[in-house]
Amino acid sequence: MNLYEETKYIIDKYNVYPNKNLGQNFLINEESINKIAEEVNKDDTIIEIGPGLGTLTKVLLEKAKKVYAVELDKKMCEILETRFIAYNNLEIINKDILSIDINKSFPNAKVVANLPYYITTSIITELLKTNIKDITILIQKEVAERICEQPGKSKAGAITYFVNYYADSKIIKNVGKEEFIPSPKVDSSIVKITKLEKPRVDVNDEKLFFDLIKTNFTKRRKTILNSLSSIVEKEKLQEILDDLNIKNNIRGEELTLEEYAQIANKMKLRKGE
Repeated sequence: MNLYEETKYIIDKYNVYPNKNLGQNFLINEESINKIAEEVNKDDTIIEIGPGLGTLTKVLLEKAKKVYAVELDKKMCEILETRFIAYNNLEIINKDILSIDINKSFPNAKVVANLPYYITTSIITELLKTNIKDITILIQKEVAERICEQPGKSKAGAITYFVNYYADSKIIKNVGKEEFIPSPKVDSSIVKITKLEKPRVDVNDEKLFFDLIKTNFTKRRKTILNSLSSIVEKEKLQEILDDLNIKNNIRGEELTLEEYAQIANKMKLRKGE
């Protein structure tokens, strides 16, 4: 029985259907499943977010010391309990991952998951604020490309700068939409995110730093002088840009991570004067 047949069998056996509201699309390509779990070893504690029917879970249980399957759908939790009753290295948690204190609940864990598209950015944002250092996830291809783009390049978005501040990231495999049941409208990519020992740039006020980035990408058609005037007076902002030799007519997506850090640090210094 191949993975497609196995998935259809489980769906029919338990009379379940993918929940669109929870972004459930079941991966049926064995090569892609193995690629997601490729670097997992017997010493690893794994957090799998949104395991669904347990296709990836099955592989993780064979490779890892412990697997925490965090699943919001109660029906899927029941299926996982039945399918993997013989495994003693699985703990199923029927909760929203965003409601869990990850540092407290999962010390020294890695994340390996096929993430629901609708909540991808929120999950990545929260994971990077935790002690998790190793994240391998299957996500929408367009989002993957944005995450793995370099700040200041054409495909960059606010999430690009956020991830680049905390981590290195790379696409390790593209996954076609035909590799899922049901087939989503877009292709996907497997992304590896590795947390840095410390943030890539030094900032005196992280909230201000990220506010600058978010504001610029919310108003990305405006120049930085106009978009950031909602945070600091234009006259003061012009002085800061002049001090840093940054042109006032460029847009936010053209700035490097270092330039955002310099602007934020100058703003913080001016506020303290």
